[in-house]
Amino acid sequence: MCVENNDKLKEECGVFGAYDFDGQDVASAIYYGLLALQHRGQESCGIAVSDTGGPMGRVLSAKDMGLVNEAFTPEQLEKLKGDIGVGHVRYSTAGSSTRENAQPLVLNYVKGTLGLAHNGNLINTPELKNELAYTGAIFQTTIDSEIIAYYIARERLNSKTVEEAVGRTMNRLKGAYSLVIMSPRKLIGARDPFGFRPLCIGKRDNTYFLASESCALDTVGAEFVRDVLPGEIVTISPEKGIESDMSHGLPAAEQARCVFEYIYFARPDSVIDQVSVYNSRILAGKFLAQDSPVEADLVVGVPESGNVAALGYSLQSGIPYGTAFVKNTYVGRTFIKPRQKSRESSVQVKLNPIRQAVEGKRIIMIDDSIVRGTTSDRIVRMLREAGAREVHMRVSSPPFLWPCYFGTDVPARDQLIAYNRSVEDIRKMIGTDSLAYLRMERLEEIVNGLGICRGCFTGKYPLEPPVEDIRGDFDR
Repeated sequence: MCVENNDKLKEECGVFGAYDFDGQDVASAIYYGLLALQHRGQESCGIAVSDTGGPMGRVLSAKDMGLVNEAFTPEQLEKLKGDIGVGHVRYSTAGSSTRENAQPLVLNYVKGTLGLAHNGNLINTPELKNELAYTGAIFQTTIDSEIIAYYIARERLNSKTVEEAVGRTMNRLKGAYSLVIMSPRKLIGARDPFGFRPLCIGKRDNTYFLASESCALDTVGAEFVRDVLPGEIVTISPEKGIESDMSHGLPAAEQARCVFEYIYFARPDSVIDQVSVYNSRILAGKFLAQDSPVEADLVVGVPESGNVAALGYSLQSGIPYGTAFVKNTYVGRTFIKPRQKSRESSVQVKLNPIRQAVEGKRIIMIDDSIVRGTTSDRIVRMLREAGAREVHMRVSSPPFLWPCYFGTDVPARDQLIAYNRSVEDIRKMIGTDSLAYLRMERLEEIVNGLGICRGCFTGKYPLEPPVEDIRGDFDR
C-alpha cells in the first residue's frame, strides 16, 4: 500500500544493540539487525560503535537518510571498528525528516561518552526541554530522544553507575520508550513501566544483543534469551553478564503494551512478551470469521499486514484463502508521486489486483486498520474494476476514534474516518458490500491476556495525555 496516502499507521523506530565480549567488531551484526527491523522505520538509520579495549570514550558513527542497504557501504562498515554498539531505524511525523534527527545520538560529557537509540514517544517533552534549556542546554535536534540522553548524562554526574543514572532519568520520563544505550563498558536496555514498545535480549556465543523484535535476533543467528520486562533496566557487561533492575516496574494489570505491535507493526515471525505475532493475527482473523461471517468465494489480505489475518479468517470459515494483489516490492517509501491530474494512481503504483483471481467472485478483503479511509476506497474500486462481484471488508482492529500520543501516528480525531460516523457510514464511503471491525473484547484474547493500551479506540489512556498535541513539534 502507498504510505504517501497517509492512510497507514506509522511506527517511529527500531533499535538494536550488540556487545561482543571477545572483542570482535559488531558493526556488521548491527547492520543485519537493522535490515531485519527495516519495517519499523524507513526514513533514516544509523550505527555507533566503540572499542572497549581502545581509548576510553572514542565513538565511531555513521548515519544517513534512507534505507539501511542504501545508507551503508561495505567500506563504511569496515571503518566502524568496535566491539560494542547501537543502531537505529526511524520514521518521523511531519516536518522533522532531517539527517540531524537520525539516531543513534552520541554525547560526549564529563563522565565519557553515551550512545543512545530510542523507540517511542514522551508526552512531557516540553516540560523536560524547558528545564534543560534554563540550565544552559543547547539542542541539536528536535527529537525527544535528545532530551533523554541529556538527562542520563546529567544524572550520571551524581550517580555511581550509568545504569543508576538511567533509572533516575526514568523517574522523570512520561510516555513510551524502549532504549538501547552504549556506555564505554556497558550495554544497557530500558523499557518504560507500561511496556508500550517491545525490547528483547539475545545471545550468540560471547556476543549479547538487544533488539526491538526477536526476528532481528534470528537474522544474526542469535538465541532468544528473554524479553526486557516493562519497567526493567538490563545492564550487560563481561564482568557480570546480564544484570536486572526491576524497581521501575508496574503490576501486570497496569501494563499497557501497544496492541498494534501484534496487529500491524511487528513482523509476523516475531514473538513479543511470549506471544507470537503470527498467532495473534491468525486469532484476529478467526474472531472476525466467528463474529462477522459472510458468504463469499475467496478471502484475501491487503499486503502485507492483512495476509495472516486473512488466512485466519479462511481457516475458521472454510472459505478458500487466495492472493488478490501483487505488491511492487521495488517501490520504496519515497517515490515520484504521480501528478494529481495524471492517470497513474499512487496506490496502484504499489499495489495491483489480479483479475484472474477475483473476476466474478465474492471477495472478503482483510486489512489491519482503516485510518482516514483514503486508501481503502481506492483498493475496493480496484477490485471491482478487476471484476469482483462483491467486496466485503473485515478489519482486524476496532475503529480508531482517538489520537495516539505514545509513538503511533494515529492523527487528530477530525482526520479519522470513524470519528462521528457509524460503521454503515464508513461502509458507504469506502464502497464495500459489507464492513465489520474486530470487537473490542477480542483484543485481550489475541494477546493471551497481556495488559494493552486501548487509548486510540476508547480515549482512555494509561497516562494522562498532554493538554496540547505536541506530536509534530517534538518528533521521535
